Amino acid sequence: MAGPVYKRVLVKISGEAIAGGGGEVLSFGVIEGISGVIRRCLDEGVQIGLVIGGGNIWRGAKDGGGRMDRSRADHMGMLATAINCLAIADVLERNGIEVRVQTAVEMRPFAEPFARLRAISHLDKGRVVVFGCGTGNPYFTTDTAALLRGAEIGANIVLLAKNVDGVYDDDPKTNPGARRYDELSPGDFLRDDLKAMDAAAASFIRDNRIPVLLFALSDPENIYRAVMGEKIGTMVR
Repeated sequence: MAGPVYKRVLVKISGEAIAGGGGEVLSFGVIEGISGVIRRCLDEGVQIGLVIGGGNIWRGAKDGGGRMDRSRADHMGMLATAINCLAIADVLERNGIEVRVQTAVEMRPFAEPFARLRAISHLDKGRVVVFGCGTGNPYFTTDTAALLRGAEIGANIVLLAKNVDGVYDDDPKTNPGARRYDELSPGDFLRDDLKAMDAAAASFIRDNRIPVLLFALSDPENIYRAVMGEKIGTMVR
């Protein structure tokens, strides 16, 4: 059987995905499933960084809804990602995986401050590095943070694990005839105003030439399939 096609990957996992859709803030069943797949990837020699969203707890601009300062709302979102990072780190550790949490905003009792060279050193030692607090700046989403951290650690690809199995030309929840793209350029993404990730992230792909694969986390095995080079989801490059 052929080995993985990527040596180092950055996986972005949305907060909504780890909520599991059952009305919980966190689904430990879902996180356990993700942990098992990450173990398999590590056993194949793949180095893994994770960026975790916070939408299961708080979505800054959306939940603030114009009722509070945007920067403060986004700061709350950063704290939500940190909560999720600690939960995922705990599950990974209980499954025998070495992990380090690094945050873009200093909170030393809970996590290391983000440091690029230290993160790369952890990856080279076989540890999973979980990146929290997005970019550390308001007005930027965790999709953009995933692209930024992926570029900084020299990832071969960024895997955006979401609640939908790719990029569509319309909302597949409301339009059963919506067509899924197998591959897109970031220019196509921006021109057609597609919504699977934000425009800043698409611009980052275009400017820094880092490929991104968007796929559904409904089956955590999709992470393994992606690192092994199976054709799933939508590739943006």
